[in-house]
Amino acid sequence: MDRIVFHHDTVLSDIHLLLPNTQHLMARLNRVGQPVFTTKFKILWKGEATDTCERVSASEKEEDDVGSVHEEEEEKEEEEEEEAAASGEADEEEAEDEPDLDDDGDLKVSRRPKAGLSEGSRRAEVFPIILRQSSAVQEDASDDEEDDRDQPDIIRIEHTMATSLQDVGKQVWRGAFLLADYIYSHASVFRNATVLELGAGTGLTSIIMATTAKMVYSTDVGEDLLSMCQRNATLNRHLLAAEGELKVRQLDWLKDDLCTEEDEEFSWTEDEVADLYDNTSVIIAADVCYDDDLTDGFFRTVYRLCNSMTKPCTIYLSLEKRMNFTLRHMDVSCDAYDYFRHCLRQLEALGDGPHRFHVEPLATSFPQCLQYERIEHLELWKVTSTPTVEPQRGGKYPPTPTQPSRPDPT
Repeated sequence: MDRIVFHHDTVLSDIHLLLPNTQHLMARLNRVGQPVFTTKFKILWKGEATDTCERVSASEKEEDDVGSVHEEEEEKEEEEEEEAAASGEADEEEAEDEPDLDDDGDLKVSRRPKAGLSEGSRRAEVFPIILRQSSAVQEDASDDEEDDRDQPDIIRIEHTMATSLQDVGKQVWRGAFLLADYIYSHASVFRNATVLELGAGTGLTSIIMATTAKMVYSTDVGEDLLSMCQRNATLNRHLLAAEGELKVRQLDWLKDDLCTEEDEEFSWTEDEVADLYDNTSVIIAADVCYDDDLTDGFFRTVYRLCNSMTKPCTIYLSLEKRMNFTLRHMDVSCDAYDYFRHCLRQLEALGDGPHRFHVEPLATSFPQCLQYERIEHLELWKVTSTPTVEPQRGGKYPPTPTQPSRPDPT
């Protein structure tokens, strides 16, 4: 395999397509035969925001210092050239006006060499590097793991590239980076909290959350996807908080109960179910509302989970509004985003349930800690769930009194 093959139903995240200065190394084939790549994401800064919103990593500062030194040297060279030219003007006036030719009679032209792109330049082209799966590659991977333990600013993520729509959870998306930025910028909000992530995918946002939270339940569906998420959690366990823990568990939005079967991989124990309902105060989700049926399942799951929790819960949702031309509208629109907003309004309007929900958008002006393009179509929403009656307990969700109705297409 020497290249990524695209089909009519193939989608590729902009994170993998445009991320500069990153080598995507093929590590292995997953259980269904898809190539799995490993990417190292660099954390530009870490910690809560201060009055100075723009921060750069120490390495970037060093690069800036080196760049300024080079600029000073170039200016000095230019000054010396000007002085030499000025001192030689008299000699040139006396000399005959003849062109400077080489031995072959060609005109000599002095060209200043172009400054090459620095190693940290953001404009460098990036191409996936695909390696054959072998014992040598596996040994190199294990060596990299040992090296990364001494690099707290590096996150290693295994993922696939150019997947069908049903496997997009195996890629990394900009919404996950936006939510990760928010977590880093507001670390004190999540410190020592119990957090549930819905639709965790590769687990990147769960890993970022686990750097400050006490317990993170990273959930999704599909044995292969959950195995990848577990692998990423293991690769980055050195980043977790001192007393933090990250558990990968199965949670299907289209089912009415949590999987507690002992023979099922990534199932919940009774103690974990109790901990989820008694202690969870934060739910997060990144780029999960791109299909109307899944959006329905997501909001039903959020509603049912919150009804079972004993504490008030805050939900943070990040997503990218993707514009498409549709024949139905004969114009550029975003039906998936419109339906997401419709479900938000319905959730807030549920005033007769055991919980009251308040929805508000969050400004995305917080500092950027990961390297990606924060476009204007990236949004972050905050939903606050406050109990009004005694919550119901147990492994099964309480019934949903009303189901979201789809908006009238007209």
